[in-house]
Amino acid sequence: MILTIVSLAALSSAALPAAVWADTLPIKGSYGNKDGCAYAKSGESTGSDNFFLLTSEAITTAASYCEIKKLVKTEGKNFTATVSCQAEGEEGESEDTAKITSGPKGYTIGLASDAGIKWGPLPLCK
Repeated sequence: MILTIVSLAALSSAALPAAVWADTLPIKGSYGNKDGCAYAKSGESTGSDNFFLLTSEAITTAASYCEIKKLVKTEGKNFTATVSCQAEGEEGESEDTAKITSGPKGYTIGLASDAGIKWGPLPLCK
């Protein structure tokens, strides 16, 4: 009986990292434009309206913050994820689907709710 409880506890804790990992993008580092990378490095905004940053946890722009909630699909270095976005000046959050595509110059991001939105390419921050 004790062995079974210990085994279940070990199995539960072994499964936990996989569940946590599923809520982030499997990328290393930060990707962004000049102002986004400056923010990634210092933690302070330049105040620019031209601000884009992609991390494994979120997509941040000058006017919005979209947290990665669930990784839906992975194809090589391309991802589809459910995101929860907060826009500057608006109350509450909105759910959306982000398509994050890798290219020779970095990642490009599109949102299902607005086909006109294309952010990037965002190169790896140095």
